[in-house]
Amino acid sequence: MFRNYVKVALRNIRKYSFYSSLNIVGLAFGLAACFLIGLYIFDELSYDRFHTDYQNIYSVGLHGKVGGQEIYTASSCAPLAHAMVSNIPGVEQSLRLDTWKNVVMRYEDKAFTETRALIADSNFFEFFSFRLVEGDPARVLHQPATMVLTTEMAKKYFGAESPVGKIITVGNNNESYKVTGVAIPAPPNSQIEFDFILSGVSDEDMKSTEWTNNGLYSFYRKNPSTQVADIDARLRELTIEHAGPEFEQGLGVDFKQFEKQGGIYSYFSYPMHSKHLFQTQLVDGLKPASDVKYVYIIGAVGLFILLIACINFMNLATARSANRAKEVGLRKTLGSARSKLITQFMAESVVYVVAALVIAIVSVYFVLPYFNLLAGKRLVFSLLLQTPVWTSALAVVALVALLAGSYPAFYLTSFNPVEVLKGKVRSGLKSKGIRSTLVVVQFAISIMLIISTLVVYSQLDFLQQRNIGLDKQNVLVIRNTSRLAGNRTAFRESLNTQAGIVKTSFTNNVFPGVNSTSVFRAESTPQERILATYYADYDHLNVLKLELAQGRFFSKDFPSDSTACIINEAAVKELEWSSPLTEKLISYNGPAPVTMTVVGVVKDFNFESFKTKVRPLVIRLTNKANNLLVRYEGTASEAVATVERTWKTHAADEPFEYTFLDQNFDSLFKEEQRLGQLFTVLTGIAIFVACLGLMGLASFTAEQRTKEIGIRKVMGASVSSVSIMLSKEFMWLVAISFIVASAATWYAMENWLASFAYRVALSPGLFLVGGALAASVAAFTVSFHFIKAARSNPVNSLRYE
Repeated sequence: MFRNYVKVALRNIRKYSFYSSLNIVGLAFGLAACFLIGLYIFDELSYDRFHTDYQNIYSVGLHGKVGGQEIYTASSCAPLAHAMVSNIPGVEQSLRLDTWKNVVMRYEDKAFTETRALIADSNFFEFFSFRLVEGDPARVLHQPATMVLTTEMAKKYFGAESPVGKIITVGNNNESYKVTGVAIPAPPNSQIEFDFILSGVSDEDMKSTEWTNNGLYSFYRKNPSTQVADIDARLRELTIEHAGPEFEQGLGVDFKQFEKQGGIYSYFSYPMHSKHLFQTQLVDGLKPASDVKYVYIIGAVGLFILLIACINFMNLATARSANRAKEVGLRKTLGSARSKLITQFMAESVVYVVAALVIAIVSVYFVLPYFNLLAGKRLVFSLLLQTPVWTSALAVVALVALLAGSYPAFYLTSFNPVEVLKGKVRSGLKSKGIRSTLVVVQFAISIMLIISTLVVYSQLDFLQQRNIGLDKQNVLVIRNTSRLAGNRTAFRESLNTQAGIVKTSFTNNVFPGVNSTSVFRAESTPQERILATYYADYDHLNVLKLELAQGRFFSKDFPSDSTACIINEAAVKELEWSSPLTEKLISYNGPAPVTMTVVGVVKDFNFESFKTKVRPLVIRLTNKANNLLVRYEGTASEAVATVERTWKTHAADEPFEYTFLDQNFDSLFKEEQRLGQLFTVLTGIAIFVACLGLMGLASFTAEQRTKEIGIRKVMGASVSSVSIMLSKEFMWLVAISFIVASAATWYAMENWLASFAYRVALSPGLFLVGGALAASVAAFTVSFHFIKAARSNPVNSLRYE
């Protein structure tokens, strides 16, 4: 029986090849887009789930609040991890990590600056599921001055030789590390990325006993039966016990009194695998995190595209109901039960979907590399073979077959056979009303995507063109100049004499972001506050072109500036100062409090994400920082050549590396840029699929009204008037779609823009442009068939049927 259904389905596909092609291509595009988006979502949700027993691996973060400033950070103090294992029942293992960025690695005549080096406890390869190809996981990091590198780094430094036993010199002090193992690189869905893992056995930061010095990343594995709430409760007790005395010594206040004043200093646990999508409040981490809302957005777009494809199928099936009515009537007369007819039409639907599925899978195979570039992923086709993925794909296919085939099947089998065989059944008002509703849904979705894409790009343009309070153009950033050792000052002075170099400035900070947050207190008040802080030299103002609001910047004419500071307007507001230049600020960032005089106020400038307002900031004076900002004039290539040439005269053997400040800031928009690009492509697919359906309906409408068109032409109607008459119905549907889409998009985009501290206002112009684009595409799609019908010979039209 099923074989017969398939034969009938194939016969109908051949008989109505045009409409069948539209259906299959539309479904194929919908399924391909859905599969690609499904792979994207699967990858996003799979972060850090490849570790054995990942459900019981937790990270420790810190929630701090002093004064009006609140912060959540992924880092914690050095003694915490071991203290948890020793003092908290249910904590079975712990591990600490520290990062070593921009470190020079040398082997013989090879020297490279590496950005993905980690310092780890000796149980790193036992705690996590990263694999070694050489070395014993239980021994590779147990000795001081040992390291493990990845297979890629082994090839980079040693070629085909085994690196085990070789010595690599590390850092500016040329410390010798022995290679004891080779690891397979971390998979893309890991928040822990590394090229080198260095033993932390003798690392000074790992040996720290301070509970208020947070700079490491702590992880622990718990017993499955232990509740996280119980661990956090005991963790709080440990914090009070160990951090309390440090608070009293550093801030001069009892820990309980500190909490009574509204202060918070609390470590908390969160699942390691939740960091990538669900811990957006954390200000730092081993890898830039994403946001689950983008997964929801992209997932919704994929479902919308699939829905549009299903609507096409239903519309074209019901539109051709008159053509299939006699077949249904004849089968019913010959004794076919309605259930069997429904099964037949559902089988036809399955044939269509299977044909579309084959095309979709082939398309995914060829398109996946380009999708990876677009989405910033490293997805592989073999992911489709993983059980959760292919079962989800089969579920989607089954759902599509059911959704696309059920309504046509039940509708077509509802005809009265007597009426049908008398030729009295036509595609009636009920069917037409449903088709019109479905067209409205299709184009409402398409218009929503068009307007959303325009809003995303409008926000991106606003952020990129916005005056952020500093001049990020024409500034080179040279990191880790400490490798120049005693030549650092000479390098800078030599650079300042070069043509095309305007000014240079040393700073310990690398924008965007601020690498330190400390506790400060105004001398005139007892209330401590958390303020961002970094160090810079005398020329910092001129290099970044910051604007002074009050006072002056650091100057060599004032020796007392060694204990001076500059603050921004946000700090003035936070500290509630009316005359900041008469105030003093006490810093608790160090072994003893330091009192500083405020000598200047700079206007607020964005030094981190535009999703947050400018934080209170303190700039302190230094001439010994590692990073050099170089403002230049002329072309970038000339500036780079000048700086590199000067670098080589002072450090011929050291690798020269740099970035551009504007590109560093642009990296803040990476997530939004990716969203905009994905929206553009997916919107194009949605419109294309919707237009396939519209094309089919336009062709069917023109076919159904052939006699009417002939009569109108005989009565003197022009081609243009006939075309407009036929198009009017569809354009009204697009207009209704625009109204529906505008309301939904306004709500959705307002919610998205609310995540930015600095944003565009939603403009009616963007909505009108989106509606106009959709109307233009729809008009072009239907006009082809309607003009063709209007230009046909009226004699042939009157002979039709």
